[in-house]
Amino acid sequence: MEKYSIEPYEADVNKSDYRKEEAYLRAKKKVEAIVGFYWHLAVFVVVNLFLIIVVAINSEEGFFSFAPYATATFWGIGLIFHFLGVFGPNFFFSQDWEQRKVEEFMEKERQSWE
Repeated sequence: MEKYSIEPYEADVNKSDYRKEEAYLRAKKKVEAIVGFYWHLAVFVVVNLFLIIVVAINSEEGFFSFAPYATATFWGIGLIFHFLGVFGPNFFFSQDWEQRKVEEFMEKERQSWE
């Protein structure tokens, strides 16, 4: 009686399956993070508009009351950090952006010489 049965291991087949599954899970997690950010943004806009309108209607100072703007300001700071966490700090000025700008300026120079 054999205690252990060792099957031949096909490393290439299993490794590529795991890589595809890991890539799918990473992509799904990224999409969920983006959707979470957009929900956060939507709630931010709705709640702060509601607060500003309610305070403006019920306050003697009208739209110039400090309270709703303070809420929007500090929540907005948190929203900025959420944005940076989801999209990364290089969202606006990535290497791809730098390359496109260099090519754009080179094209402008080329046109000015012609």
